[in-house]
Amino acid sequence: MAVLAGNRLYETAADLPACGPGFPLAGALLLPNGQLPLNIFEPRYLEMLDAAMAGDRVIGMIQPAFDAEPSSRPALCDVGCLGRVTQFSESGDGRYLITLSGISRFRVVEELAAAASYRQCRVSLDDFSDLSEPRQGEDEVDRAALLRTFRSYLSANDLDADWESVDRASNAGLVTALCMMSPWGPPEKQALLESPDHASRARTLIAITEIALAGADASGAPLQ
Repeated sequence: MAVLAGNRLYETAADLPACGPGFPLAGALLLPNGQLPLNIFEPRYLEMLDAAMAGDRVIGMIQPAFDAEPSSRPALCDVGCLGRVTQFSESGDGRYLITLSGISRFRVVEELAAAASYRQCRVSLDDFSDLSEPRQGEDEVDRAALLRTFRSYLSANDLDADWESVDRASNAGLVTALCMMSPWGPPEKQALLESPDHASRARTLIAITEIALAGADASGAPLQ
């Protein structure tokens, strides 16, 4: 098996860089085979993207550690997701508008002491089967329960969905899309990222959403 990101096919860890830029962004969730749009404007991340575009176009999305002290260089979570820049445009006012296509999760081995202004890490893919088994657990996803919870969330927020697209989506695609668009906080996003397969990720998303729905019902406050 393999993961296709834009025009590039990634079959093994050897197809990916062992070291590269890390983009710490709280609350951002990139999953393998997912699409994450980003608006890049800070000078250090403009520099990061220039370097990525001049090289293999791979960036590691990762969240700052939840107990990290406020800092311009906070400690990082252990696990992130590598993504390839598959769409790129310049805004005309100094920003880059990009889309990252998720490839594989990674574990940080060490952060490098780099001269660049952005973070750089050495990473390992050994703990993850995203390249060899990208659809792992898909057949065990409880699609009915997932959609039931999704409908409850939409109803609580007076929202609707493109149900034709939902119906056409594979289990793996549906789980990935719902997780990435979910509004939950950094710890919940990290739990979704670190779930071992699609079935486990779906169960985690259902549990997080049901807890939030129950809390909103108890407090009478609108669900966020």
